[in-house]
Amino acid sequence: MTQTTTIRNSLVLLLAYTALTYQAHAFRSGLRSLARCSALNVLTPRQLQFWEDVDDGLVDIEKFYESKGQSIGRVRTFCERAQGNLPLPEPASQGHQPSEEHIDGLTARAFWDVSDNAESFPWASILEEKANVIAEEFTQQLLRKEDTDSALFSGDSAWQSKVMGTGWSAFRLQRLGVWNVENCSKFPKTYDLLKELNIPMAVRGVCFARQTPGSGVAPHTDGRNFILTSHLGLKIPEGCWIKVGEEERSWSEGKLTTLDTSFEHSTGNPSSEDRHVLIIDFWHPELTEAERAGLEFIYDLRNSFESGEVPFRQPRAKPEPMEEEGQGLGGLWKALTGGEN
Repeated sequence: MTQTTTIRNSLVLLLAYTALTYQAHAFRSGLRSLARCSALNVLTPRQLQFWEDVDDGLVDIEKFYESKGQSIGRVRTFCERAQGNLPLPEPASQGHQPSEEHIDGLTARAFWDVSDNAESFPWASILEEKANVIAEEFTQQLLRKEDTDSALFSGDSAWQSKVMGTGWSAFRLQRLGVWNVENCSKFPKTYDLLKELNIPMAVRGVCFARQTPGSGVAPHTDGRNFILTSHLGLKIPEGCWIKVGEEERSWSEGKLTTLDTSFEHSTGNPSSEDRHVLIIDFWHPELTEAERAGLEFIYDLRNSFESGEVPFRQPRAKPEPMEEEGQGLGGLWKALTGGEN
């Protein structure tokens, strides 16, 4: 038995144990999802304020895009489901685990071959052609004494440590639609290239991600079907793998591996070296311009609520009494209050 095989077997056992812990958490979350469509489907005053503000903003967006012949009906349905007024969507196939943050009617596919689809992803093949620019700048940065792997990368949250595992860490260039000026200054060529390509960046952002030797990410799903994620391979040791739904692949250096993270997915690095990729989140190509605008507004408002920029006001609707904050909104409201999203 080779050393790589031994490490991989150990990694599988580690992932299995971590997955059991995560599945227990997911089961509890599933019970809360069921409750959202029952008598517990009530909102706190702060939640009502949020959704009233969402509705006010969507009215203006709706009027603007009606003149262009575009509807935001699917975004309206998204809001109803996120508030618990509609049941969770049905999975499209085995391994698909959509959440209440869902846009109906979008193609659901575990892996996407974006570089061969210039119509839907005009930026993808160009990014692969110029991947050496990013890889060289990334390598140069790692060679700097003050920017070793340990200094450059850090975990984003306790939730990420629990789900992603302690071996996964990230260096953020963009998050929640905002570019990190200080971090981007370390990678000016990468930043300029990403901006030039006009990639339709979605709310989650852009980051360099490291997977340390002998570590892996447990099976999990991000739930949101309207965002796709591309991994640009930078340094990929032999044996590294990613599983999405029922399909397992590896990464290739200088190439994009693109997935729908509403499918259950996991990764592993059984090698003795770090694995590095650049992660880019972008809007699903079947969203209309109007739907992107609606979703961007909702998540921008969520960020404003989360940061405390929006002061409390009494909602126009009268809230029902409830025992526990947050029971009417699930995943989206947990994000508003700093929960596991």
